[in-house]
Amino acid sequence: MSERVVPGRAEGTVTLAAADNLWVSLTAGSAVPTTSAVFTRFSSDARPGQYVLLGAYVVELARTGDGRWSVPEAEVRQAAAAWNAVEMDALDLVRIGPFRGVPEQERGGGTLCGWRRRITRELQEADHPGRKAAQEPEGWPHPAGVDWRRLVVQRSRDRRERSWWLPRAVVRLLDAAEHTEAQRLHTTRAGGADTPVTDQDLRATDSQPTTGMNGPALPQRPYTGELQGQLYSVLSRKPGMSRQVAGWVCAVCGTVPATVLDHCHEHGYVRAPVCPSCNTLERPDHLYDNDIRVAGRYRRLFHTDAVGWLRHWHRCPGCRARTTLPLPHLAAWTAHTATRTLRPTHPGSRGRKLCGVLRVSWTGSQNTPRSCLLTVSVDFCPSGEHRVLARVHYREAVAQFGTWLAETAPDVAAAAGPDRLDGLPAEPRPVVADTNGEGLALF
Repeated sequence: MSERVVPGRAEGTVTLAAADNLWVSLTAGSAVPTTSAVFTRFSSDARPGQYVLLGAYVVELARTGDGRWSVPEAEVRQAAAAWNAVEMDALDLVRIGPFRGVPEQERGGGTLCGWRRRITRELQEADHPGRKAAQEPEGWPHPAGVDWRRLVVQRSRDRRERSWWLPRAVVRLLDAAEHTEAQRLHTTRAGGADTPVTDQDLRATDSQPTTGMNGPALPQRPYTGELQGQLYSVLSRKPGMSRQVAGWVCAVCGTVPATVLDHCHEHGYVRAPVCPSCNTLERPDHLYDNDIRVAGRYRRLFHTDAVGWLRHWHRCPGCRARTTLPLPHLAAWTAHTATRTLRPTHPGSRGRKLCGVLRVSWTGSQNTPRSCLLTVSVDFCPSGEHRVLARVHYREAVAQFGTWLAETAPDVAAAAGPDRLDGLPAEPRPVVADTNGEGLALF
Protein backbone atom coordinates (compact mmCIF):
# COMPACT_ATOMS: atom_id res chain seq x y z
CA MET A 1 0.00 0.00 0.00
CA SER A 2 1.34 3.43 -0.92
CA GLU A 3 0.93 6.24 1.63
CA ARG A 4 0.99 9.43 -0.37
CA VAL A 5 1.59 12.67 1.49
CA VAL A 6 0.05 15.74 -0.08
CA PRO A 7 2.95 17.89 -1.37
CA GLY A 8 3.44 21.40 -0.13
CA ARG A 9 1.89 20.73 3.31
CA ALA A 10 4.27 21.19 6.23
CA GLU A 11 2.11 19.16 8.56
CA GLY A 12 2.04 16.19 6.18
CA THR A 13 -1.61 15.65 5.33
CA VAL A 14 -3.08 12.75 3.41
CA THR A 15 -6.27 12.50 1.41
CA LEU A 16 -9.30 10.87 3.01
CA ALA A 17 -8.97 7.77 0.84
CA ALA A 18 -5.26 7.45 1.71
CA ALA A 19 -6.06 7.99 5.38
CA ASP A 20 -8.57 5.14 5.23
CA ASN A 21 -5.97 2.84 3.72
CA LEU A 22 -3.36 3.95 6.24
CA TRP A 23 -5.72 3.42 9.19
CA VAL A 24 -6.72 -0.08 8.06
CA SER A 25 -3.10 -1.04 7.45
CA LEU A 26 -1.81 0.25 10.79
CA THR A 27 -4.56 -1.44 12.83
CA ALA A 28 -4.69 -4.73 10.93
CA GLY A 29 -3.25 -6.70 13.86
CA SER A 30 -5.06 -4.90 16.69
CA ALA A 31 -7.06 -6.78 19.31
CA VAL A 32 -10.09 -4.52 18.75
CA PRO A 33 -11.33 -4.77 15.14
CA THR A 34 -11.69 -1.52 13.23
CA THR A 35 -14.10 -0.44 10.53
CA SER A 36 -13.18 0.69 7.04
CA ALA A 37 -14.08 4.00 5.40
CA VAL A 38 -13.95 5.94 8.66
CA PHE A 39 -12.75 9.01 6.74
CA THR A 40 -14.33 8.80 3.30
CA ARG A 41 -17.85 8.67 4.68
CA PHE A 42 -17.48 12.46 5.10
CA SER A 43 -16.26 13.12 1.57
CA SER A 44 -19.62 14.28 0.21
CA ASP A 45 -20.74 16.63 2.98
CA ALA A 46 -17.52 17.60 4.75
CA ARG A 47 -17.47 21.07 6.26
CA PRO A 48 -15.17 23.16 8.47
CA GLY A 49 -14.93 21.71 11.97
CA GLN A 50 -15.76 18.18 10.81
CA TYR A 51 -13.77 15.49 12.58
CA VAL A 52 -13.32 11.75 12.82
CA LEU A 53 -13.16 10.03 16.19
CA LEU A 54 -10.63 7.17 16.37
CA GLY A 55 -10.78 5.78 19.87
CA ALA A 56 -10.13 8.73 22.16
CA TYR A 57 -8.36 10.70 19.40
CA VAL A 58 -10.07 13.47 17.44
CA VAL A 59 -8.71 13.81 13.89
CA GLU A 60 -9.97 16.97 12.21
CA LEU A 61 -10.49 17.41 8.48
CA ALA A 62 -8.57 20.16 6.70
CA ARG A 63 -8.62 21.74 3.24
CA THR A 64 -5.63 21.26 0.97
CA GLY A 65 -4.42 23.84 -1.50
CA ASP A 66 -6.39 22.24 -4.35
CA GLY A 67 -9.63 22.28 -2.36
CA ARG A 68 -9.65 18.61 -1.40
CA TRP A 69 -10.29 17.41 2.13
CA SER A 70 -7.44 15.74 4.02
CA VAL A 71 -6.28 14.83 7.52
CA PRO A 72 -2.87 15.06 9.24
CA GLU A 73 -0.99 11.81 8.73
CA ALA A 74 0.77 12.08 12.11
CA GLU A 75 -2.55 12.16 13.94
CA VAL A 76 -3.74 9.04 12.16
CA ARG A 77 -0.56 7.24 13.14
CA GLN A 78 -0.82 8.43 16.72
CA ALA A 79 -4.42 7.21 16.99
CA ALA A 80 -3.43 3.86 15.48
CA ALA A 81 -0.58 3.42 17.97
CA ALA A 82 -2.93 4.02 20.90
CA TRP A 83 -5.50 1.66 19.36
CA ASN A 84 -2.95 -1.14 18.94
CA ALA A 85 -1.98 -0.83 22.60
CA VAL A 86 -5.48 -1.86 23.76
CA GLU A 87 -5.64 -5.40 25.10
CA MET A 88 -8.95 -7.27 24.92
CA ASP A 89 -10.33 -10.34 26.65
CA ALA A 90 -13.16 -11.54 24.42
CA LEU A 91 -14.70 -13.46 27.33
CA ASP A 92 -14.82 -10.50 29.75
CA LEU A 93 -18.19 -9.07 28.71
CA VAL A 94 -20.24 -6.10 29.89
CA ARG A 95 -23.96 -5.71 29.27
CA ILE A 96 -24.71 -2.69 27.11
CA GLY A 97 -28.50 -3.01 26.88
CA PRO A 98 -31.34 -2.89 26.69
CA PHE A 99 -31.99 -1.22 30.04
CA ARG A 100 -35.34 -0.16 31.39
CA GLY A 101 -35.72 3.16 33.11
CA VAL A 102 -33.07 4.93 31.01
CA PRO A 103 -34.28 8.24 29.56
CA GLU A 104 -34.50 8.32 25.79
CA GLN A 105 -31.92 10.51 24.08
CA GLU A 106 -32.45 12.34 20.85
CA ARG A 107 -29.95 12.44 18.07
CA GLY A 108 -27.31 15.07 18.83
CA GLY A 109 -24.56 16.71 16.82
CA GLY A 110 -21.87 14.30 17.98
CA THR A 111 -20.83 10.87 16.82
CA LEU A 112 -21.00 8.94 20.09
CA CYS A 113 -23.57 10.70 22.27
CA GLY A 114 -25.40 7.85 23.95
CA TRP A 115 -23.54 5.04 22.18
CA ARG A 116 -25.17 2.33 24.30
CA ARG A 117 -28.62 3.57 23.40
CA ARG A 118 -27.72 3.84 19.72
CA ILE A 119 -26.18 0.38 19.44
CA THR A 120 -29.10 -1.19 21.27
CA ARG A 121 -31.55 0.64 19.03
CA GLU A 122 -29.80 -0.58 15.91
CA LEU A 123 -29.84 -4.16 17.19
CA GLN A 124 -33.55 -3.90 17.98
CA GLU A 125 -34.23 -2.45 14.54
CA ALA A 126 -32.56 -5.47 12.96
CA ASP A 127 -35.62 -7.43 14.08
CA HIS A 128 -37.97 -4.73 12.72
CA PRO A 129 -36.40 -3.27 9.56
CA GLY A 130 -39.41 -1.08 8.84
CA ARG A 131 -38.76 1.08 11.89
CA LYS A 132 -35.32 2.24 10.87
CA ALA A 133 -36.34 4.81 8.30
CA ALA A 134 -38.69 6.50 10.73
CA GLN A 135 -36.26 6.63 13.66
CA GLU A 136 -32.88 7.19 12.05
CA PRO A 137 -33.38 8.58 8.53
CA GLU A 138 -29.71 9.50 8.12
CA GLY A 139 -28.20 6.53 9.88
CA TRP A 140 -25.16 7.07 12.06
CA PRO A 141 -21.46 6.30 11.61
CA HIS A 142 -19.47 3.54 13.20
CA PRO A 143 -18.64 4.62 16.78
CA ALA A 144 -15.01 5.75 17.10
CA GLY A 145 -13.86 3.34 14.41
CA VAL A 146 -14.87 0.22 16.38
CA ASP A 147 -16.38 -2.63 14.39
CA TRP A 148 -18.67 -3.56 17.27
CA ARG A 149 -20.82 -5.86 15.11
CA ARG A 150 -17.98 -8.39 15.06
CA LEU A 151 -17.83 -8.37 18.86
CA VAL A 152 -21.39 -8.04 20.13
CA VAL A 153 -22.79 -11.09 21.95
CA GLN A 154 -26.53 -11.66 22.29
CA ARG A 155 -27.97 -13.56 25.20
CA SER A 156 -31.62 -14.48 25.49
CA ARG A 157 -33.76 -16.45 27.89
CA ASP A 158 -36.60 -16.54 25.45
CA ARG A 159 -37.76 -14.58 22.43
CA ARG A 160 -38.92 -11.71 24.59
CA GLU A 161 -35.88 -11.23 26.80
CA ARG A 162 -32.69 -10.37 24.94
CA SER A 163 -29.59 -8.57 26.06
CA TRP A 164 -26.43 -7.49 24.26
CA TRP A 165 -22.88 -7.59 25.55
CA LEU A 166 -19.50 -6.23 24.44
CA PRO A 167 -15.97 -6.94 25.71
CA ARG A 168 -15.00 -4.73 28.62
CA ALA A 169 -11.99 -3.31 26.76
CA VAL A 170 -14.30 -2.10 23.98
CA VAL A 171 -16.72 -0.56 26.47
CA ARG A 172 -13.87 1.36 28.08
CA LEU A 173 -12.62 2.48 24.68
CA LEU A 174 -16.06 3.78 23.68
CA ASP A 175 -16.61 5.47 27.05
CA ALA A 176 -13.26 7.25 26.75
CA ALA A 177 -14.03 8.25 23.15
CA GLU A 178 -17.45 9.58 24.13
CA HIS A 179 -15.95 11.66 26.90
CA THR A 180 -13.31 13.06 24.57
CA GLU A 181 -16.01 14.07 22.11
CA ALA A 182 -18.12 15.65 24.85
CA GLN A 183 -15.17 17.79 25.94
CA ARG A 184 -14.46 18.81 22.36
CA LEU A 185 -18.06 19.79 21.73
CA HIS A 186 -18.13 21.86 24.89
CA THR A 187 -14.92 23.62 23.86
CA THR A 188 -16.41 24.29 20.42
CA ARG A 189 -19.51 25.84 21.96
CA ALA A 190 -17.47 27.92 24.40
CA GLY A 191 -15.32 29.16 21.52
CA GLY A 192 -18.32 30.44 19.61
CA ALA A 193 -18.04 28.14 16.61
CA ASP A 194 -20.65 28.31 13.90
CA THR A 195 -21.76 24.71 14.44
CA PRO A 196 -24.44 24.64 17.14
CA VAL A 197 -23.90 22.27 20.03
CA THR A 198 -26.79 21.19 22.23
CA ASP A 199 -26.79 19.90 25.80
CA GLN A 200 -27.45 16.46 24.35
CA ASP A 201 -24.02 16.64 22.69
CA LEU A 202 -22.46 16.90 26.14
CA ARG A 203 -24.05 13.78 27.59
CA ALA A 204 -21.85 10.80 28.19
CA THR A 205 -23.34 7.38 28.84
CA ASP A 206 -27.07 6.69 28.74
CA SER A 207 -27.18 6.03 32.45
CA GLN A 208 -24.83 8.61 33.97
CA PRO A 209 -23.92 11.93 32.39
CA THR A 210 -20.37 13.23 32.56
CA THR A 211 -22.00 16.60 33.08
CA GLY A 212 -24.29 17.45 35.94
CA MET A 213 -27.18 19.83 36.27
CA ASN A 214 -24.77 22.69 36.92
CA GLY A 215 -22.92 22.48 33.62
CA PRO A 216 -20.08 20.63 31.93
CA ALA A 217 -17.65 18.43 33.77
CA LEU A 218 -14.51 19.76 35.39
CA PRO A 219 -11.09 18.80 34.03
CA GLN A 220 -10.32 15.29 35.21
CA ARG A 221 -7.96 14.62 38.10
CA PRO A 222 -6.90 11.55 40.09
CA TYR A 223 -9.12 10.63 43.03
CA THR A 224 -7.27 11.15 46.33
CA GLY A 225 -9.95 10.24 48.88
CA GLU A 226 -11.96 13.45 48.88
CA LEU A 227 -15.18 11.55 49.63
CA GLN A 228 -13.72 9.22 52.23
CA GLY A 229 -16.01 8.40 55.16
CA GLN A 230 -19.10 10.00 53.61
CA LEU A 231 -22.44 8.23 53.30
CA TYR A 232 -23.79 7.43 49.86
CA SER A 233 -27.36 8.19 50.96
CA VAL A 234 -26.29 11.80 51.54
CA LEU A 235 -23.97 12.35 48.58
CA SER A 236 -26.27 10.74 46.00
CA ARG A 237 -28.89 13.42 46.73
CA LYS A 238 -26.47 16.33 46.72
CA PRO A 239 -27.10 18.74 43.80
CA GLY A 240 -24.35 18.72 41.20
CA MET A 241 -22.79 15.48 42.46
CA SER A 242 -22.78 13.86 39.01
CA ARG A 243 -20.73 16.81 37.73
CA GLN A 244 -18.29 16.47 40.60
CA VAL A 245 -17.92 12.72 40.00
CA ALA A 246 -17.20 13.40 36.33
CA GLY A 247 -14.24 15.53 37.39
CA TRP A 248 -12.27 12.44 38.43
CA VAL A 249 -10.75 9.61 36.48
CA CYS A 250 -11.80 6.12 37.57
CA ALA A 251 -10.25 5.36 40.96
CA VAL A 252 -9.75 1.69 40.03
CA CYS A 253 -8.39 1.53 36.48
CA GLY A 254 -7.21 5.16 36.32
CA THR A 255 -7.60 5.24 32.54
CA VAL A 256 -11.11 6.52 31.73
CA PRO A 257 -13.46 9.13 33.21
CA ALA A 258 -15.49 8.23 36.30
CA THR A 259 -19.26 8.35 35.97
CA VAL A 260 -20.44 6.20 38.89
CA LEU A 261 -20.22 6.73 42.64
CA ASP A 262 -19.41 3.25 43.93
CA HIS A 263 -20.39 2.50 47.52
CA CYS A 264 -20.59 -0.32 50.03
CA HIS A 265 -24.10 -1.70 50.20
CA GLU A 266 -23.46 -3.27 53.59
CA HIS A 267 -22.24 -0.22 55.50
CA GLY A 268 -23.50 2.57 53.24
CA TYR A 269 -20.19 4.40 52.79
CA VAL A 270 -18.88 5.79 49.52
CA ARG A 271 -15.82 4.00 48.19
CA ALA A 272 -14.77 6.08 45.19
CA PRO A 273 -15.87 7.39 41.77
CA VAL A 274 -15.38 4.68 39.14
CA CYS A 275 -16.15 4.07 35.47
CA PRO A 276 -19.14 1.89 34.44
CA SER A 277 -16.80 -0.91 33.39
CA CYS A 278 -15.10 -1.22 36.78
CA ASN A 279 -18.45 -0.82 38.52
CA THR A 280 -19.91 -3.82 36.71
CA LEU A 281 -16.72 -5.81 37.18
CA GLU A 282 -17.01 -5.75 40.97
CA ARG A 283 -20.77 -6.26 41.03
CA PRO A 284 -21.79 -9.68 42.47
CA ASP A 285 -23.54 -11.97 40.00
CA HIS A 286 -26.76 -12.44 42.00
CA LEU A 287 -29.07 -15.27 41.11
CA TYR A 288 -31.28 -14.45 44.10
CA ASP A 289 -30.92 -12.09 47.03
CA ASN A 290 -28.76 -14.61 48.92
CA ASP A 291 -27.38 -16.70 46.06
CA ILE A 292 -24.64 -15.73 43.61
CA ARG A 293 -22.84 -17.48 40.78
CA VAL A 294 -19.08 -17.26 41.06
CA ALA A 295 -18.25 -16.02 37.55
CA GLY A 296 -14.88 -16.01 35.83
CA ARG A 297 -14.25 -12.35 36.66
CA TYR A 298 -13.58 -13.30 40.30
CA ARG A 299 -10.19 -14.62 39.20
CA ARG A 300 -9.22 -11.06 38.38
CA LEU A 301 -10.77 -9.66 41.55
CA PHE A 302 -9.07 -12.16 43.86
CA HIS A 303 -5.92 -13.07 41.92
CA THR A 304 -4.43 -11.01 39.11
CA ASP A 305 -5.69 -7.60 40.30
CA ALA A 306 -6.40 -8.51 43.92
CA VAL A 307 -4.33 -5.81 45.63
CA GLY A 308 -6.01 -2.96 43.76
CA TRP A 309 -9.49 -4.29 44.37
CA LEU A 310 -8.84 -4.99 48.06
CA ARG A 311 -7.62 -1.44 48.48
CA HIS A 312 -10.77 -0.20 46.73
CA TRP A 313 -13.15 -2.28 48.86
CA HIS A 314 -11.43 -1.15 52.05
CA ARG A 315 -12.09 2.46 51.19
CA CYS A 316 -15.31 1.71 53.09
CA PRO A 317 -14.60 2.45 56.79
CA GLY A 318 -16.92 -0.38 57.85
CA CYS A 319 -15.14 -3.05 55.82
CA ARG A 320 -11.73 -1.68 56.77
CA ALA A 321 -12.48 -1.61 60.49
CA ARG A 322 -13.89 -5.12 60.51
CA THR A 323 -11.20 -6.49 58.18
CA THR A 324 -13.78 -8.02 55.90
CA LEU A 325 -15.77 -7.55 52.71
CA PRO A 326 -19.48 -7.03 52.10
CA LEU A 327 -21.27 -10.36 52.51
CA PRO A 328 -21.76 -11.11 48.76
CA HIS A 329 -18.06 -10.44 48.05
CA LEU A 330 -16.97 -12.43 51.10
CA ALA A 331 -19.17 -15.32 49.97
CA ALA A 332 -17.64 -15.19 46.47
CA TRP A 333 -14.14 -15.06 47.94
CA THR A 334 -14.90 -18.06 50.17
CA ALA A 335 -16.16 -20.09 47.21
CA HIS A 336 -13.48 -19.00 44.75
CA THR A 337 -10.41 -18.87 46.99
CA ALA A 338 -10.83 -20.46 50.42
CA THR A 339 -12.49 -23.67 49.21
CA ARG A 340 -10.98 -23.95 45.72
CA THR A 341 -9.09 -27.15 46.60
CA LEU A 342 -12.39 -28.90 47.33
CA ARG A 343 -13.77 -28.47 43.83
CA PRO A 344 -13.71 -31.81 42.00
CA THR A 345 -12.44 -32.33 38.46
CA HIS A 346 -13.42 -34.55 35.56
CA PRO A 347 -11.35 -35.95 32.68
CA GLY A 348 -11.41 -33.85 29.54
CA SER A 349 -9.80 -33.71 26.12
CA ARG A 350 -6.96 -31.55 27.52
CA GLY A 351 -6.54 -33.09 30.94
CA ARG A 352 -8.67 -32.62 34.05
CA LYS A 353 -11.48 -30.09 33.94
CA LEU A 354 -13.12 -28.38 36.93
CA CYS A 355 -16.56 -29.67 37.78
CA GLY A 356 -19.64 -27.67 36.82
CA VAL A 357 -20.39 -24.05 37.68
CA LEU A 358 -19.44 -22.71 41.10
CA ARG A 359 -22.17 -21.15 43.25
CA VAL A 360 -22.44 -19.89 46.83
CA SER A 361 -25.51 -19.10 48.90
CA TRP A 362 -26.08 -18.12 52.50
CA THR A 363 -28.63 -18.14 55.29
CA GLY A 364 -28.84 -15.38 57.84
CA SER A 365 -26.90 -12.12 57.44
CA GLN A 366 -23.76 -10.35 58.56
CA ASN A 367 -25.88 -8.76 61.31
CA THR A 368 -26.19 -12.18 62.97
CA PRO A 369 -22.74 -13.72 62.45
CA ARG A 370 -23.45 -16.74 64.64
CA SER A 371 -26.34 -17.88 62.45
CA CYS A 372 -24.94 -16.80 59.07
CA LEU A 373 -23.83 -19.84 57.07
CA LEU A 374 -22.23 -19.88 53.62
CA THR A 375 -22.85 -22.92 51.40
CA VAL A 376 -20.51 -23.53 48.47
CA SER A 377 -21.75 -25.91 45.75
CA VAL A 378 -21.41 -26.73 42.06
CA ASP A 379 -24.17 -26.85 39.46
CA PHE A 380 -24.23 -28.71 36.14
CA CYS A 381 -21.85 -31.46 37.18
CA PRO A 382 -20.96 -33.53 34.07
CA SER A 383 -21.56 -36.76 35.95
CA GLY A 384 -25.00 -35.62 37.06
CA GLU A 385 -24.08 -34.91 40.68
CA HIS A 386 -24.92 -31.51 42.13
CA ARG A 387 -22.80 -31.57 45.22
CA VAL A 388 -22.20 -29.32 48.21
CA LEU A 389 -18.49 -28.64 48.57
CA ALA A 390 -18.42 -26.86 51.92
CA ARG A 391 -20.43 -25.07 54.56
CA VAL A 392 -18.54 -22.23 56.18
CA HIS A 393 -19.75 -20.08 59.08
CA TYR A 394 -19.54 -16.35 58.57
CA ARG A 395 -17.03 -15.79 61.38
CA GLU A 396 -14.80 -18.54 60.04
CA ALA A 397 -14.94 -17.00 56.57
CA VAL A 398 -13.98 -13.60 58.02
CA ALA A 399 -11.04 -15.14 59.86
CA GLN A 400 -9.85 -16.94 56.73
CA PHE A 401 -10.18 -13.74 54.73
CA GLY A 402 -8.13 -11.80 57.28
CA THR A 403 -5.31 -14.32 57.06
CA TRP A 404 -5.39 -14.28 53.26
CA LEU A 405 -5.53 -10.46 53.20
CA ALA A 406 -2.38 -10.20 55.34
CA GLU A 407 -0.54 -12.48 52.89
CA THR A 408 -1.91 -10.95 49.68
CA ALA A 409 -2.00 -7.23 50.49
CA PRO A 410 0.01 -6.49 53.66
CA ASP A 411 -0.39 -2.72 53.33
CA VAL A 412 -4.16 -3.03 53.08
CA ALA A 413 -4.25 -5.41 56.06
CA ALA A 414 -2.05 -3.06 58.12
CA ALA A 415 -4.57 -0.23 57.65
CA ALA A 416 -7.46 -2.41 58.84
CA GLY A 417 -8.40 -3.60 62.30
CA PRO A 418 -10.91 -3.33 65.16
CA ASP A 419 -9.16 -0.27 66.65
CA ARG A 420 -10.83 2.00 64.06
CA LEU A 421 -14.50 1.67 64.98
CA ASP A 422 -15.06 5.31 65.97
CA GLY A 423 -17.79 6.94 63.93
CA LEU A 424 -19.16 3.73 62.42
CA PRO A 425 -22.89 3.02 62.62
CA ALA A 426 -23.91 1.03 65.69
CA GLU A 427 -25.67 -1.50 63.46
CA PRO A 428 -24.42 -2.44 59.98
CA ARG A 429 -26.84 -1.72 57.19
CA PRO A 430 -28.46 -4.70 55.43
CA VAL A 431 -27.07 -5.89 52.14
CA VAL A 432 -28.84 -4.40 49.12
CA ALA A 433 -28.62 -6.94 46.32
CA ASP A 434 -28.74 -5.90 42.67
CA THR A 435 -30.81 -8.78 41.35
CA ASN A 436 -31.97 -7.52 37.98
CA GLY A 437 -29.00 -5.66 36.53
CA GLU A 438 -31.30 -3.01 35.06
CA GLY A 439 -29.40 0.06 34.03
CA LEU A 440 -26.07 1.42 35.20
CA ALA A 441 -27.45 3.58 37.97
CA LEU A 442 -25.20 4.64 40.84
CA PHE A 443 -24.37 1.33 42.46
